[in-house]
Amino acid sequence: MKEITSFPKVSLGCFPTPFYKMENLSRKLDMSIYVKRDDLSGLAAGGNKTRKLEYVLADAMAQKCDTVITTGQAQSNHAVLTAVACRKVGLEPILVLKKRGVTGIKGNMLLNKIVDADVRFVDSDHYEDVYREMDLVAEEQEQKNRRPYQIPLGASVPLGCLGYAAGVIELFAQADQRGTRIDHIVCASGSGGTQAGLIVGAKILNKDTKIIGILTSPEQDFDKLVYNLALDTCKLLETDLNISKEDIILKEYIGPGYGLPSAEGTSAIKLVACTEGFLLDPVYTGKAFGGLLSLIREGYFKKNETIVFIHTGGLPALFAVDADYESKQELK
Repeated sequence: MKEITSFPKVSLGCFPTPFYKMENLSRKLDMSIYVKRDDLSGLAAGGNKTRKLEYVLADAMAQKCDTVITTGQAQSNHAVLTAVACRKVGLEPILVLKKRGVTGIKGNMLLNKIVDADVRFVDSDHYEDVYREMDLVAEEQEQKNRRPYQIPLGASVPLGCLGYAAGVIELFAQADQRGTRIDHIVCASGSGGTQAGLIVGAKILNKDTKIIGILTSPEQDFDKLVYNLALDTCKLLETDLNISKEDIILKEYIGPGYGLPSAEGTSAIKLVACTEGFLLDPVYTGKAFGGLLSLIREGYFKKNETIVFIHTGGLPALFAVDADYESKQELK
């Protein structure tokens, strides 16, 4: 098996990120709940994509590319972190985004503007159309004698998954220092790469911890997507870790749709802010934590079990909600 440390990466974040018990909420819910603060990963407004991009951009640089093309929706955390990371390492970012959600200059779109990212919108609900446009943009760049490198949605490719295989190893090292057992890890699952990496990393350590992905996107066959990403990451590591379809645990708490605030997510945002003093977002982490709370109410976890929530970032989305947000989901 190849060591994860044998793969080149560029330094983009501030690691290890904090890991601690959510004392107030644990008392309130009579559960043992911890948080891994990857929203404090240090690049721009932080988030989980920093770990992925360290490996993916290292590959782009190794291939002597000078331009990076990636995608997401208008307020994509991945897209803006890619743009900022590219600026840090001297690459040119081009963002081919779905023209969906808040496209005005606020939230992540404001951050894109600050770093002079080249933003192109595609008016379509289908990523097939977006990827076709990315191919055309790549051809355009090649005609200008540039060397483009394409990163799929969320950097959810085997190289990107390495970031979270390494991240969960970091997490267990922190837990071991505290003498904390981890029974469950809960994360938002939007493009699958974070969850797949967590599964692979836990398998490398021979842990039986359950990795629970809270679906934030209504993609079909998402369990197959995560499973295949985990298998492909194992191939990259040249290992035959025993990953089964039963290892892919997904719970659906999408609400009214991707990018649309849900009542459960909004309630979770306020609860965490008022008890623990940090912020979740309405697209990913709010819904994921809302899902975690629903699982607690449903009796999914045993009282003596320890849960770790991976805070994957997304803060700018709080400042890019639709104008009628409060009339639909009042913060009360």
